Amino acid sequence: MPRYEEIRPRELKPALLELDGISRASVEAHYKLYEGYVGKRNEILGKLAAADLGSANQVYSELRALKVELSFAIGGIKNHEVYFEHLGGDGGDPSGAIAGLIARDFGSAEEWQDDLKATGMAGRGWAWTAYDWDEGRLFNYVGDSQNTYPIWNATPLVALDVYEHAYFLDFQTDRGAYIDAFLANLDWGVVNDWISKYQIPLK
Repeated sequence: MPRYEEIRPRELKPALLELDGISRASVEAHYKLYEGYVGKRNEILGKLAAADLGSANQVYSELRALKVELSFAIGGIKNHEVYFEHLGGDGGDPSGAIAGLIARDFGSAEEWQDDLKATGMAGRGWAWTAYDWDEGRLFNYVGDSQNTYPIWNATPLVALDVYEHAYFLDFQTDRGAYIDAFLANLDWGVVNDWISKYQIPLK
């Protein structure tokens, strides 16, 4: 088993405790779930170090069980780190580089938003706006679980958590109203920083 280092949860940005329409209690409860994913990642990697590689089996084996659940824990970490990092802004229409990409690939900000919201309503766990490096464009992808991000070689730029834990305290079963609140709190500056960091082509 390769060596690994334990990781710690990223700190919660203070701005996330003052979102418009998403309560502090909801964010704090949500963050605790993220902390749990980090703890499980560390725990599972520790157990993998002692797992018997010779007994690996696709029907059932300790190695299989640990590796499948590791993918769930790591998915939960990465998904939530994108989610928390790009909240805390003023939302509204996209601005900067992301605005141009959205206009090019969806036709307008309204069409992108309508498509993302519908994708979030259709998903069981997540919806992402990601840049597909092979196709050279943005697309809204659906994901049903922490470890079912479906597309290799695509970079998520917007991560919409639609698990009930993200909205039930504030919106009960009104997922659509939660998605509206999510969009109203996006920080486009963060998204544009990622576009620059990843050197996503603008044309």
